[in-house]
Amino acid sequence: MKETYRCWAEIDRSALHHNAKTVRERIGSAEMLAVVKANAYGHGLIGVAKTLAGQVQLFGVANLQEALALRESVSLPVVILGPALPEERSTIAELGFVPTISALEEAEDFNRVAHRSPVAVNFKIDTGMGRMGVPEGQALEILKKVSALPNIRIHSVSTHLPASVEDADYTRAQLLRFREIMKQFRAAVLSDYKAHVLQSAGVLAFAEHARNFDMVRAGIVLYGISPLPEFQKLLKPAMTWKTRISLVRNMPQGSSISYGRTFVTPRKMRVATLSAGYADGYPWQLSNRAAAVLVRGQRCAILGRVTMDLMMVDVSKVDNVQVGDEVVLMGREGNEEISCAELARAAGTIPWEITTRIGARVRRVYV
Repeated sequence: MKETYRCWAEIDRSALHHNAKTVRERIGSAEMLAVVKANAYGHGLIGVAKTLAGQVQLFGVANLQEALALRESVSLPVVILGPALPEERSTIAELGFVPTISALEEAEDFNRVAHRSPVAVNFKIDTGMGRMGVPEGQALEILKKVSALPNIRIHSVSTHLPASVEDADYTRAQLLRFREIMKQFRAAVLSDYKAHVLQSAGVLAFAEHARNFDMVRAGIVLYGISPLPEFQKLLKPAMTWKTRISLVRNMPQGSSISYGRTFVTPRKMRVATLSAGYADGYPWQLSNRAAAVLVRGQRCAILGRVTMDLMMVDVSKVDNVQVGDEVVLMGREGNEEISCAELARAAGTIPWEITTRIGARVRRVYV
């Protein structure tokens, strides 16, 4: 019997390949670090990593837990992009992951727990993000001290772009500043470490800077979602998020729908109940927001509040709707599309949150 699902996400491997190829065309010979944190932005950590392993040089995750899960399936180097907790450092050193450090004290602790071989570290500089990294004015002094530690090897030096979507002038100045920092570093500390700064928006909007650095960190762009709308045409969304109709009912005029009775049918309506809700990651904020799903390629409005496991939609204008029919929550069907960006706008959030909040009970199916 063919396996069926109540709520699932189809991940298009060919779209992942296309997006990686698009990044490669923009960055030339720079190495590509594929960011697969947060379950590959909701697309499935292991499935995505196996798909992209032949097109990228490194993987990036948020923490040790993700690094351990990834190491079971792929052999490429893994950079842990978030800070490590003190009790995690010996495991990171033992297993050869590349931690990101933001202070001399972190490096000294890794130096202490390294027993078999030196720990390769990603030395991060704070040039405006304010989240991680050695303060810009102290970076050279601290790099010299870190590089002198006997059990530490500088794998890479990085910074992050906080305003590449919002402020092109600030970002260009920041890129030039980081380039000058790297010149100073390489004059003072001779090594083969790599420099990286461009993330998804940087790869799209500032690709001409890729030649100045050795690596890029490709994140949401690999999944076919552009942080800058003008570049969306270059990409292919990799995910189509689906559910099924579990009930179809004819509701008389004046019927209330869902919690709070926030929607009352203004006329007779044919209402379908879908096997998905906010526990699957569908935003509760889309309740009563003129959001829609695709049923047989037609937009059907969500009625009332999204509930934990179920949601209701108006299928009055769709012919022959049946229990078990597939419904597209996000993606394309026929000539219609509900994009991640559309859902994000309607929910008052960002595309990154839409895909990463899709829950564990939503099966990832690779096609």
